[in-house]
Amino acid sequence: MQTFTLLLLPLLVDFLFAASVNPSASRAPVTKTRIRYIGLPDEDYNDEETVKPVSKDPTEVTTTQFTPRECEYDPCVVPKVPCSEIAAQTKCYCPGLTGPDELPVAPDIKELKQGASGLVEVHWCAPQSTVSFYKVIVDGGHEPRIFNNSSRTGYQVLLELLDTRPGQTHPAMYAASNYYAGVPQHGYPTMPAPNAPPGKAPPTSTNYNTNYYPNSHLQGGAAPGTGSAFQSPPPTQVPVSSNPAATVATQYPSHSYQQPYSVSTNYYGQSYSNVAQGQQNPPPASSGANFGPPLYPIVSYPSAPGSSQYGTLRSSQAASGAPAPQGVLQPQQQYSQGKGGMPTPPTHQGYAAPPLQQQAAINGQSNPGQQHYSQPPPPPLGPRHGTEGVDGHRPSSGTPSMSTPSSPGRQSGADSSSTTTGSASPVPNSYESLEGGNYPGSPATAAPPPLPAPPSEPAKQAPPFGYNYPTMQPGYQQGPAPRPEPGPQQGTYNPPGFPTYSQPFPSLNQLSTALGGLSGVPELEVEALRPVNLLQERNMLPPTQPVPPEPKLSSDLRKVNCSPDTFRCTLTSIPQTQAMLNKARLPLGLLLHPFRDLTQLPVITSNTIVRCRSCRTYINPFVSFLDQRRWKCNLCYRVNDVPDEFMYNPVTRSYGEPHKRPEVQNATVEFIASSDYMLRPPQPAVYLFILDVSHNAVETGYLSVLCQSLLDNLDKLPGDSRTRVGFLTFDSTIHFYNLQEGLSQPQMLIVSDIDDVFTPTPDNLLVNLKESQELVKDLLNALPKMFMHTRETHSALGPALQAAYKLMTPTGGRVSVFVTQLPTIGVGLLQSREDPNQRSSTKGVQHLGPATDFYKKLALDCSGQQIGVDLFLLSSQYADLASLACMSKFSAGSIFYYPAFHHVHTPALRAKLQKDLQRYLTRKIGFEAVMRIRCTKGMSIHTFHGNFFVRSTDLLSLANVNPDSGFAVQVSIDENLADTPLACFQAALLYTSSKGKRRIRVHTLCLPVVNHLSDVFAGADVQAITCLLANMAIDRSLSCSVSDARDALVNAVVDSLESYRSNISNVQQTGVIAPACLRLFPLYTLALLKQKALRTGTSTRLDERVFAMCEFKCQPLKQIMRMIHPDLYRIDNLNEQGALQLNERVIPQPPLLQLSAEKLTREGAFLLDCGSVMYLWLGRGCNEVFIRDVLGCSDYTSVPVSMTEIPVLETAASERTRAFVSWLQESRGFCAAFYVL
Repeated sequence: MQTFTLLLLPLLVDFLFAASVNPSASRAPVTKTRIRYIGLPDEDYNDEETVKPVSKDPTEVTTTQFTPRECEYDPCVVPKVPCSEIAAQTKCYCPGLTGPDELPVAPDIKELKQGASGLVEVHWCAPQSTVSFYKVIVDGGHEPRIFNNSSRTGYQVLLELLDTRPGQTHPAMYAASNYYAGVPQHGYPTMPAPNAPPGKAPPTSTNYNTNYYPNSHLQGGAAPGTGSAFQSPPPTQVPVSSNPAATVATQYPSHSYQQPYSVSTNYYGQSYSNVAQGQQNPPPASSGANFGPPLYPIVSYPSAPGSSQYGTLRSSQAASGAPAPQGVLQPQQQYSQGKGGMPTPPTHQGYAAPPLQQQAAINGQSNPGQQHYSQPPPPPLGPRHGTEGVDGHRPSSGTPSMSTPSSPGRQSGADSSSTTTGSASPVPNSYESLEGGNYPGSPATAAPPPLPAPPSEPAKQAPPFGYNYPTMQPGYQQGPAPRPEPGPQQGTYNPPGFPTYSQPFPSLNQLSTALGGLSGVPELEVEALRPVNLLQERNMLPPTQPVPPEPKLSSDLRKVNCSPDTFRCTLTSIPQTQAMLNKARLPLGLLLHPFRDLTQLPVITSNTIVRCRSCRTYINPFVSFLDQRRWKCNLCYRVNDVPDEFMYNPVTRSYGEPHKRPEVQNATVEFIASSDYMLRPPQPAVYLFILDVSHNAVETGYLSVLCQSLLDNLDKLPGDSRTRVGFLTFDSTIHFYNLQEGLSQPQMLIVSDIDDVFTPTPDNLLVNLKESQELVKDLLNALPKMFMHTRETHSALGPALQAAYKLMTPTGGRVSVFVTQLPTIGVGLLQSREDPNQRSSTKGVQHLGPATDFYKKLALDCSGQQIGVDLFLLSSQYADLASLACMSKFSAGSIFYYPAFHHVHTPALRAKLQKDLQRYLTRKIGFEAVMRIRCTKGMSIHTFHGNFFVRSTDLLSLANVNPDSGFAVQVSIDENLADTPLACFQAALLYTSSKGKRRIRVHTLCLPVVNHLSDVFAGADVQAITCLLANMAIDRSLSCSVSDARDALVNAVVDSLESYRSNISNVQQTGVIAPACLRLFPLYTLALLKQKALRTGTSTRLDERVFAMCEFKCQPLKQIMRMIHPDLYRIDNLNEQGALQLNERVIPQPPLLQLSAEKLTREGAFLLDCGSVMYLWLGRGCNEVFIRDVLGCSDYTSVPVSMTEIPVLETAASERTRAFVSWLQESRGFCAAFYVL
């Protein structure tokens, strides 16, 4: 310690001078010692250079003149002739849709039908807008209900009314919502509905009168509810309510830690009345004379000139005793916007692709097998009239551009113009819009379909299929643009000047062939559906690792599908409806390992990242190219233009083959992102280590292990020349370390005022690793000895974390926290809650949740500043991991637990900590990450599992992302998928590499949609189902109880097997009957019930139970399966028969054994792989040759208990055994602890 002592007089002078400059250094009371300097005095250094903001090129504006002629087509009328056929016959222009980021047109009520008692069938449509979902609010009904948009022909739903008395009026509100974020948020009001009176007869006729907003759209002299039609208001008028006082909406209570989902909503109000028999004219909801307060607030959103925020009202009135009208209702009022035309959206500054420039394909973290595709600008093309539309001169890019359509009041044949922007996108200000590509305040408008070519110029067009154009992959739709109606259409959309392509939409026979014959080919399903009597089967496990079932796709699609190690679904055949899924009683969800280490990863450097203009899906192998200039999105079915740059293939160095680019040939790709995907310039990799140096921590001896690992791997920390590191230690005080370049030795600064934490000399506490490497090494060599004789027993973990947050806020980064005991002082202090006498209780497990919200709030603050917190707990006593784990759960961090760690007494844990630190310090890392999962239209994702923070409804915030973390999501089917042969899921992970490169890793999974329950069972993935149920059971344990979670797991098995037996199997014998694909389901579930996380009646420490729960929530599938059902091998007779040849290594492959005592013998040696731990069990009569040649011992009794690995011996048996064990250890991120029993 003498090297760190110093006279305090010159330091006091420096401190007083610093206090005069920095007020924060002098704000403590004079009676408290806030800081003590130990070390050398600091020198004056220049501040770090500030990073200049990203410069943007000036906006380029292009104007295009055209003559539109809209088709006389109403998308909401069924049945109808497809617009493509009308366009082909009359050479007109089919109307398009506004973008998903633009204020939607309010729904158009098409039809109202009276059903059973209290049921009303409503048919509405928003024909001119992209609608994500509808919200229906009915007074006298249930709570507000949300329905996804099914198709362009509208949506039909049954609404149940609780009050069905004759003459009762039920005002209703219909809201069309999407991702428009340019207006303030408004709450959705709710009204309690009265109970239905008992014995009330159902109404016999109905009346649908005028808009419930009092007299908001009525002309003078027109009585409400009469069905008279009104004239349109002037194009510049926006209808407003006559009761402006009722504009305050009741807000839903927002979650404490979750941001609201930003949507835009347009409302349409209508009163629904029940009419008694014989009643000629039911009373209206309101009249012009007596307005009365409306039942719901009137929400007024900004609207474009000439468009209305309210939908078209259609009403009908039934005569006395007549049945309810069944046809399309007559219009009562309608605003003229052309026949099916697009309303004028508000004009916003648009975004387009950045200027074409060459970007270097440099990846500091890339694997040797990564393939970089650097693409030069393509050769220029001639004009492409007829395929451009209003933005034809600008290639599609990763960020949408804004187009201004013509006025809604235009007439057929009138000339009009449009303007597009072609500038680079400004830096966005929200991570919610980064990955989606749309920035708040600047919504993108979907581009309309291509327009006819001007007659004065000849159109240059792509050749049709079959003429100098390669064949598409099987199963691709090679025909016309996406259909607005649910059924496939045979017509094609061909603007003038284009030939008719010969490929129509595939027929059912062609589709069945492309999908491999999902139904009607029983030989493909006979083994998976074969009934198995589990009570008569003794050997349930296969001799090798179970292989996930392959989706029943064509061979071409299977080749390019995503690897199950990365993206996996519980059902490889998606049922058409939610009802079929419910009948199967199987969970539907996805398991992801998005950032795992890959040996082959295509890395693409391109000026243009091609994405769908509507749903923002990245182009992938499962899109379909209609021709060389158009591709159809496989998630939302929108037709998009192919940018010029995408026509060049960097692999073959050829032009005109977009379907052969690496983006379309690989389900997993990584893009080098442009500045459009950055909120700020990439920050350097910053690593801060917070170390517990209390007396209990020193006794464990972990400091010596940690410091030595850091010294060994300091040069291997991911990063570049800007990488920064810092160290902070704590006991009852907080110790900072000044490692600024120029000091002769490290300087220690002690802050004893933990109630008001501040950071002394904040510019010198996080230093450049390259410049201060020698000082860092000096500190690491000295740390284990500095606190060797400490007597401090308190732990000020909370104040230390607050100090770390202040240090890391400017840049973000990773914080590694090492804790050995319960926090006992300062903010975040905890009390022991564990009762050792209740560890084996069967009544219930208490204290699984946090005792305080301090650590959760701090984690959310860290997540907002892009700070990830990793927790290392090395404690022999209760440390309340349930509370401490929150700091890693909500900041996308990792949790490591070493119970009863001691560097001498637990050699296996010491060896594991050393190997874990080596992996932890050198593995890949991503900063400032967000992840979004998209799915096919008609499906939705509703629950996420893992370590993250849900920033919006479907956007996961990951301050740090690592290759050892897994995620799980639950999926629901919202609409009938009968017209969807393939269901696709896409996960996009946007992150900053340790080298400062912004990257996007995209995974796409394609699965068939089936309409037979047998196909659903045949495609069940039992391991994925088990892992998803494990995540759901953990949530159930936290929200309810462990007993409820156990019961739910048992019921899941019983229900699924009962569904199979009653609907699929014809076996009448007694016993437990299961399909062959699910024969391991009961076994896996039984093993899951015996895990520390869910077991009862067995003594389990509370921290160990909580850690097991955390493992299930954040580990990838393979690791979870090893934890649930360990692998057992006999290794005393390994041979090279069936061995695996891997990199000139021979890996023996012994068969898997059943986890049964009858498989164990005293004469053998058995290896049990449990995921995080391995046990080598030696029988008392084990062959002495094996013990001598493999373990290096003379006999059984001489084998040391402290052996933590197989020694290196020059024998064939030793080489085979070490090769096999090493191969098992390399198959996971962190090595397992090794014990010899």
